[in-house]
Amino acid sequence: MTTRLPTLFLSHGSPMHALDAGGAGPAWEALAASLPRPRAILIASAHWETTLPMLTGGERLETLHDFSGFPPELYRVRYDVPGAPELAARAGQLLKDAGYTPAINACRGIDHGAWVPLKWMYPARDVPVVQLSVQTALGAAHHLGLGEALAPLRDEGVLVIGSGHVTHNLRDWAAHRGDRQPADYVVQFPAWLNERLLRRERDELLAWQERAPSAARAHPTDEHFLPIFIALGAAGADAAPTRFYTAIDAGVLSMDAYRFD
Repeated sequence: MTTRLPTLFLSHGSPMHALDAGGAGPAWEALAASLPRPRAILIASAHWETTLPMLTGGERLETLHDFSGFPPELYRVRYDVPGAPELAARAGQLLKDAGYTPAINACRGIDHGAWVPLKWMYPARDVPVVQLSVQTALGAAHHLGLGEALAPLRDEGVLVIGSGHVTHNLRDWAAHRGDRQPADYVVQFPAWLNERLLRRERDELLAWQERAPSAARAHPTDEHFLPIFIALGAAGADAAPTRFYTAIDAGVLSMDAYRFD
């Protein structure tokens, strides 16, 4: 009998976390070690934005270095992994049954929003992966619905992960990354999120742009926050949240990570 897996939301950090993830790396490693080995991973990354839901469908996903201006050693990092075309087809059918119009991209590789944490979690690169895109213009409720449609995968040995950030303001990061003191909003926004998750206040969470403190500064664009709703939806309304890692990188990027059981 297959054990039901939790769903996860990971703040993946900068691409440099592939080389030195600070405390997040051991936290990701320990989490993976504590879970039953998944037969496959479905991960929604903030770094793949599309108009309609897209799933990778290749037999093998090549490493995408989807960034520029970093040290040469980062571009030598590879995380080529087996794909899972059968999982892509299964997930696509679940989304179709829920009224979505998904498509499969058999050529796309794996971007750093996915491979940075997975490199620490499954360094042997032997767990098949399917990536799911986000539709930034369609908002939180859309992504919660995507997750709800994919919920049956939890009982099929699939680890569903949303990869983004609890706060993500790159302009502030560039201006203040040497600061030791966290910006006020980088304390307030994660605290608001954690409280709403613990209270299962989904309506509040779906209205995060209006309800959360300094929401527009925490997320000038939405794509890095939306993956949490996929993890929430797939977990189910009664799932218990656990914040298994919390930290602030460079004073402005919350690295908080959650599991939903």
